[in-house]
Amino acid sequence: MEYKIKKDTMGEVRVPADKYWGAQTQRSINNFKIGKYKMPIEIIKAYAYLKKAAANANFELGTIENAKRKIISDVCDEILEGKLDDNFPLVIFQTGSGTQTNMNVNEVIANRGNEILGEEILHPNDDVNKSQSSNDTFPTAMHIAAVLQIQNNLLPNIAKLRNTFFELEKKYEDVIKIGRTHLQDATPITLGQEISGWRSMLEHNVFMLEDAFEYIREVGIGGTAVGTGLNAPKDFDKIVVNNLSELTGEKFKVSDNKFHDLTSKDALVNMHGALTALAANLMKIANDIRLLSSGPRCGIGELNIPENEPGSSIMPGKVNPTQCEALTMVCVKVMGNNSVISIAASQGNFELNVYMPLIISSFLESVGLLADAIRSFNDNCAVGITPNYNKIDDYLENSLMLVTALNPYIGYEKAAKVAKLAYKNNLTIREAIKKLGLLSEDEIDEILDPIKMIKR
Repeated sequence: MEYKIKKDTMGEVRVPADKYWGAQTQRSINNFKIGKYKMPIEIIKAYAYLKKAAANANFELGTIENAKRKIISDVCDEILEGKLDDNFPLVIFQTGSGTQTNMNVNEVIANRGNEILGEEILHPNDDVNKSQSSNDTFPTAMHIAAVLQIQNNLLPNIAKLRNTFFELEKKYEDVIKIGRTHLQDATPITLGQEISGWRSMLEHNVFMLEDAFEYIREVGIGGTAVGTGLNAPKDFDKIVVNNLSELTGEKFKVSDNKFHDLTSKDALVNMHGALTALAANLMKIANDIRLLSSGPRCGIGELNIPENEPGSSIMPGKVNPTQCEALTMVCVKVMGNNSVISIAASQGNFELNVYMPLIISSFLESVGLLADAIRSFNDNCAVGITPNYNKIDDYLENSLMLVTALNPYIGYEKAAKVAKLAYKNNLTIREAIKKLGLLSEDEIDEILDPIKMIKR
């Protein structure tokens, strides 16, 4: 491998000749050989939006000339297009402020810009990082990445699954089945009603996410090192945020207290709480479908799910609820990430949180996994769900909890006597009532009509 020599305030460093990063990035590579988890590319692209917005603001305020603004902007566009992805090699476990990632971006923009220009006019600190600090840019990039990934990746996939459930809900609104509480037989419900619960869960999860956006759209750019705004010109923050909103198509706003924004990660904790609520609902939905489709002969078997692949290496013909299992594993991972983020967010000592790379990597992992898993579950499982009418009708007819409808006519104690007789002698509720002579045939038909037990 060929190398070139790059300098920083600590001296000279060898850098691969075909890369655009500089000495500070290389020192991070050399010093932090910890794990295989790289800084998410979503953060790098968030930084590209931010550096472009900052260059525009600095030009507008007269702190850099137009030539520098333009070349910074052009290189940021290359980053956003994915042309420079292999120039961002740093791992998550680095300095807790994300300083080295900020400098990685600064160095790549400066060196690539100088290459395009054919002369050394851009400096990573003096120009690309003008009016900024790692301490206000990294938290801002975190919020940008979080907003964009939830809006562009997660929410469309939630909507997709919600729409699938809505279609199934309407399609099977008249399919009466037995309900279950405590995993035991309960009173009747329609399959459409049961699915409507799943649909409503997702709708409420979207409301929770949208509410959390109010706080995560606040950014602390302009606070610089400790929130005071040292070295940032007046109105720099407002101009940057206006530019960010225009560049991303998402509305951001200046934090009303930058001391809070630099040290507290409560907005991300709050948003990830909404992601955890989503994971909890998805876990329940996937487990419901897994149990309702269990069998095919010795389980509940009320639902049929698509047969995606052979389920066993030893049991021929076996089909497993693999999409349900994959989705629930993702949910567990998200719940684990919630603990990581909550603990890391508590480490805002004095004016700066120093666990930020860990927070945002865990956060973006949750968003990405949820989006992928929801899409996979929808396309490979949910859209293909159908009722097993024979099983549904058989369970309904033989359920002991139809006895509940008798309470207003014969009282709780006599109804309990009917249920116990039916269970002991393997009778239906209808047969047990007849044996005890409590009601006429016409009365039994009227009271035990499942349709009348469903409140629509």
